[in-house]
Amino acid sequence: MALSSRSAAAIHALTMLARWDDSLTSAEIADSLASNPVLVRRILGSLRDAGLVRSTEGRGGGWTLARSPGEITLYDAYTAVEQGPILTRHAHPPSTTCDVGRHMRALLDAEFREAEQAMEERLGRTTIAHLVEQVLAKGRELAREEALRAGQV
Repeated sequence: MALSSRSAAAIHALTMLARWDDSLTSAEIADSLASNPVLVRRILGSLRDAGLVRSTEGRGGGWTLARSPGEITLYDAYTAVEQGPILTRHAHPPSTTCDVGRHMRALLDAEFREAEQAMEERLGRTTIAHLVEQVLAKGRELAREEALRAGQV
């Protein structure tokens, strides 16, 4: 299985919840993702199962973070919504009579495992709080650029 867009959607949703520090509906999150609320609810359900978010039913209900943004890594989000290895292995065993085929599976397994471990380590170093800081910085940068273009600075 290969990496899907579920990880990006999960990280996006967690960052929104941290940024607004308020309860958001799946429809509000779906609007930001330009996605379907049903798909977003499935992702949020996986995040809830992993203990990253919680939901409140009824009027004024919605989704909130279950842990502080500084305690949630991108790796946490990834493992909540993805299953299996990131890099796809041979769908069918290669030929054992070929000089390349008989060794390729083991060689690729080792290379792919190392690559996946490196990605996991990198995602584990970045928290949702860090992404919120970057979102806010990008917002300030954009506001400055717009003010410059409007001649307000």
